[in-house]
This record gives sequence, C-alpha cells and structure tokens, in this order.
Amino acid sequence: MQPWGDAQPIYRQLADRLALQLLDGHPADGEPMPSVRTLASQYLINPLTVGRALQTLVDEGLVEPRRGLGMYVRPGARDRLRRSERRQFLQHEWPQLAARLRRLGIGPDDLNWEA
Repeated sequence: MQPWGDAQPIYRQLADRLALQLLDGHPADGEPMPSVRTLASQYLINPLTVGRALQTLVDEGLVEPRRGLGMYVRPGARDRLRRSERRQFLQHEWPQLAARLRRLGIGPDDLNWEA
C-alpha cells in the first residue's frame, strides 16, 4: 500500500484511490462499497476520514447511500468516471507527455502498449 502524501488531505487521497478501484470495476456498478470500518482497518486511518472520503464520492455522483444498507456504487459510475478521467488525461496530461516524448525522440515504434 502506498503511503499517504502531504499534497492533499488524506480523505481526498483515499477518495482518489477508491475512484481508481471503481474505474477498474471493483466494486461493480450497483454493488456495495466496503464498510467504513473495513476501509478504516484496511488503510489504517480514522473512520471519520473514511466517511469524509465516501461523502466525496457521493458528492461526485459515484456512490449513493442507502439507508441501513451502506454505500453502493451508482449505476453508470464507472462509465462517468472513465469519461471524466479520459477528458482530464487528454486535456492536461497528454499534451505534457507528448511534448516530453518529442523532446526525447520517442516515437510510436519505441512504445510497448502491452507493458
């Protein structure tokens, strides 16, 4: 497990980690999220911090609370997250990466897409 950084609050870092898991399909749309207690023990952080991270995912429309049942992944969350991440990558990360590849003289034939 990666250590927590100082650039963002821990709740935001956890929300980002959980969003990456959702992007990978874990848990799938409509499935329950791990409980606050489970996540707190898994990541060795305060349950209040976990609750704030989950609330962030609720605010972003990725999970929904179900009274008495916990948090569930909203239908279509993975697709919405993928579209958002693709847009972010193409607008902000790709131009910098493409410029670096050009500076280093790296072309398509040098890249291994299977890695």
